[in-house]
Amino acid sequence: MPALERLERFNKKVALSLESIGVFALIFLVFITTLDVLGAKLFNLPVFGSMDVVMVCQVVAISFAAAITLITGRHVEVEFLINHFPPRTQIWLSLLVRIICLLLFVIIVWVLTSFAHLLQVRHEVTPTARFPLYPFGYIAAIGSLPVCLVYLSLIIQDILRLKKK
Repeated sequence: MPALERLERFNKKVALSLESIGVFALIFLVFITTLDVLGAKLFNLPVFGSMDVVMVCQVVAISFAAAITLITGRHVEVEFLINHFPPRTQIWLSLLVRIICLLLFVIIVWVLTSFAHLLQVRHEVTPTARFPLYPFGYIAAIGSLPVCLVYLSLIIQDILRLKKK
């Protein structure tokens, strides 16, 4: 099915792009932590706001890695019970779980967007460096959108597998 293949290619392209940003955030997190520890221990001069930077880098790294982790199958799955069911039942259970996961991530996107808006309205900032927190709420929501698309693609695949059997 060409439309499904285009959706999968689009999902992978977006997920890989976001993963690149997430990897950069992770590398920056390691760099700033190293710089902070060395500065504090060797020169008694810690990096100002390093905990704030580490906090928001974690949000970026984790949020932007979720979709590619799902696409490549690196999420933890418990299959020991499912594998004992007949193939058609396995597909139905997979479909049910994926629909629940899609609904969960739609709710996550909605809640993160609402939370980011609340942070924006209240002018919430990080404790030390005092930079705004709301962009990182929106970043987490944006990072969850491709996960929704991946689950949508997987649901379509399961439905097509059910039609074949």
